[in-house]
Amino acid sequence: MGSELIYRGSETQPSSVSYSPKPVKPWASVTRTIHYLLREQRLLFVFVGIAIATLIFTVFPTSPAPYVAPHSRFTTLIPDSITYFPIETQQKFSSAHRLGFGSANPTSKIPLGLKRKGLRIVVTGGAGFVGSHLVDRLIARGDSVIVVDNFFTGRKQNVMHHFGNPNFELIRHDVVEPLLLEVDQIYHLACPASPVHYKFNPVKTIISFILLQNLITGLLQACLAKRVGARFLLTSTSEVYGDPLQHPQKETYWGNVNPIGVRSCYDEGKRTAETLTMDYHRGAGVEVRIARIFNTYGPRMCIDDGRVVSNFVAQALRKEPLTVYGDGKQTRSFQYVSDLVEGLMRLMEGEHIGPFNLGNPGEFTMLELAEVVQETIDPNAKIEFRPNTEDDPHKRKPDISRAKELLGWEPKVSLRKGLPLMVSDFRQRIFGDHKEGSNTNNASSS
Repeated sequence: MGSELIYRGSETQPSSVSYSPKPVKPWASVTRTIHYLLREQRLLFVFVGIAIATLIFTVFPTSPAPYVAPHSRFTTLIPDSITYFPIETQQKFSSAHRLGFGSANPTSKIPLGLKRKGLRIVVTGGAGFVGSHLVDRLIARGDSVIVVDNFFTGRKQNVMHHFGNPNFELIRHDVVEPLLLEVDQIYHLACPASPVHYKFNPVKTIISFILLQNLITGLLQACLAKRVGARFLLTSTSEVYGDPLQHPQKETYWGNVNPIGVRSCYDEGKRTAETLTMDYHRGAGVEVRIARIFNTYGPRMCIDDGRVVSNFVAQALRKEPLTVYGDGKQTRSFQYVSDLVEGLMRLMEGEHIGPFNLGNPGEFTMLELAEVVQETIDPNAKIEFRPNTEDDPHKRKPDISRAKELLGWEPKVSLRKGLPLMVSDFRQRIFGDHKEGSNTNNASSS
């Protein structure tokens, strides 16, 4: 007999047991993740991968960010300014032009595996003696550099070796006229620094300092400083101390300057520049730095600029008598240019306004300097005494304790070590070797 399924609607079906899910355990997702990592040594492999990636980024740095053409940002120049645009090149730059750990700021820390971001920097007077060496260091660090120079004392040959670098730009321009550029930092070095040059046109010399307001207004106050936080470094001078009554000179010393003397166009001009710089800092909140530079020497100095080191070296090479003014007992301190550049960069990257004395505290009389030049070039060189010049300071020696403490800076190159490098550069230029670019570039790297 076949089975029969009978449904009786009046009869109630037995109720089935309803399903209820298990309660969710707290922290289940966290514990599952931990168990997953701990199984089969997965966590160990994660750490090994991180270590390998860090090693790769450290040993094989990537190329810097592509160069942004200057005209892609807001740039305004006066109509008669002449710009030497960089030449496009296909060559790959050496590691000296890349962004790496060795080029990191001395006051900042870069996380492992990351690169320092290149800055956009203006160097006024960048084709001059000190400025060109500063440009070399900034370019090697991986920054984009704009040189502004009117070539009154600067020379295009000092920066020609950068013409093929897309991170370099040269503008022929006089800083007494307004100039608007969007930048991160401004090193203001534009000024004739030797007595021969600043006495040639003393009115122009002091006007250039008074009209420093145009430069600061154009570069910093036209809303650019507030927008990008540009920092302005003024290179002042030990001449603000005049013929000092304090020895050695500290930054707190106010000086002993003749305001109507033949040197006052330079001395008082630099004092005025310091005043303007600090007034913009106090009144407009502009970030500023002030360096007071003492006597500096090295390759690329103008051969006949009237400064004592260049005078002695050029005269000794030409077999001429070394001219000593006065009795030769007046003292000076001489620092090599690479030491100065290091000090300027530390000041710019630091957090202290200044002013800071940047000089070598080693003190020499003019007769002692002449003896060092004789030892280096020609022991038979004669010394010729002449009447002293007006307002010539009797003593000059920096107290650099403040720079040592706050910047961690002090000069490393002694006079007897640095002078031969300068002599080699002068010898090639005086005797017509015509290899100034390569020679001075090598001397700078030394």
